[in-house]
Amino acid sequence: MDGRTTTIKVGALARVEGEGALHVRVRAGEVEEVRLEIYEPPRFFEAFLRDRPLGDAPDITSRICGICPIAYQLSACAGIEAALGIEVSEPIRRLRRMIYCGEWLESHGLHVFFLHAPDFLGYPGAIEMARDGHAELVERGLRIKKSGNDLLRAIGGRAVHPINLRVGGFYRSPTPAELAPVADGLKRTREELIETVRWAGSLEFPEHELDCELLALHEDDRYAIESGRLISSAGLDIEPSDFLDHVVEDHVPHSTALHARLRARGHYVVGPLARYSLNHGTLSRLAQEAARDAGLDDTCRNPFQSIVVRCVEMLYAADEALRLIDAYEPPEPPAVEIEHRASAGSGWTEAPRGMLWHRYELRRDGRIESARIVPPTSQNQASIEDDLRAFVQANLDTNDEELQWRCEQAVRNYDPCISCSTHFLRLDIDRG
Repeated sequence: MDGRTTTIKVGALARVEGEGALHVRVRAGEVEEVRLEIYEPPRFFEAFLRDRPLGDAPDITSRICGICPIAYQLSACAGIEAALGIEVSEPIRRLRRMIYCGEWLESHGLHVFFLHAPDFLGYPGAIEMARDGHAELVERGLRIKKSGNDLLRAIGGRAVHPINLRVGGFYRSPTPAELAPVADGLKRTREELIETVRWAGSLEFPEHELDCELLALHEDDRYAIESGRLISSAGLDIEPSDFLDHVVEDHVPHSTALHARLRARGHYVVGPLARYSLNHGTLSRLAQEAARDAGLDDTCRNPFQSIVVRCVEMLYAADEALRLIDAYEPPEPPAVEIEHRASAGSGWTEAPRGMLWHRYELRRDGRIESARIVPPTSQNQASIEDDLRAFVQANLDTNDEELQWRCEQAVRNYDPCISCSTHFLRLDIDRG
């Protein structure tokens, strides 16, 4: 490649919380430039929330993402409840954790079987994969995703943008009888996921490791999903109210989406690899054994193995949901009372794609003065660029077609909102 220029250009990355493109330029054997160009138009969700009653926040923010609405609803609840000094009951906490397990199943299920698996099996998409001898794998993915949707529907009222969650709890509590058929499906799902983790571990992965700080929520006695402190692989340990003291969001010339970094420390990654690497010891015994049998160590920094980690997390979610259903007692009352006051508060949860942070300023009349939301995709964007730079540099001897495939896959390693379009991208490579 000496003396030549190679340009990798993806003209349109649709549904990356907006729109974007990918540009990589190699000159004289060195990766000179990598840009994940996000040119999404303003979506104004933070502006939509101003002057609205605080109770509207969970329903409005859930529309940010149809794949993980629970993450936005519960992060909104966490931030507003922190502002108002609300402590919900333990039964409400358990029911929130239960519905979040459903979201992990449906979101990870979509990503693993329909967006990521075709990369490893050599197909442009799941439909082609199903037509060519892998129909059973696709059908298994549909069943697993359905079990998550069934749990969302039983607790939330519907599978997409559930309507039963509110600040302080729920509008109504599902009965044990309503959850019983969901549990039957989850038992079958749990068995299928044991085999799914084994299948994912058998795939071939390029040798590649992330070289950045990992951030995830942490709880001492369970795998962090809907609550916890934010910790990192380099010793960070903070509460939600400390977030902006440590994280800075910058504008970059090639993107309307902000790039996040840690003050004086650089870029970081949130999501499955970070969660697993920082919290492996709090997985259920079943999930830990499955991870070990699939070839995972206690930490995992290879983003191509994120498909295995997502399968382990689905297994944990099914196992945890069954544990919670078995011990379920309907919260009475389903929500705590709210007293309005002028205040501010922050909260976070672990969306399937990574930690999601919300902050709200509230007025005395119960309306929202201002809102700020930092989603996982924007937190990862700068690290995705760094990861692509390192991966392309290590694979410059790869032919154009293979390099195109691997660059797309490297993006898909990170999250479904980026992944859902990239199977259909055209990548043009100019070898100079």
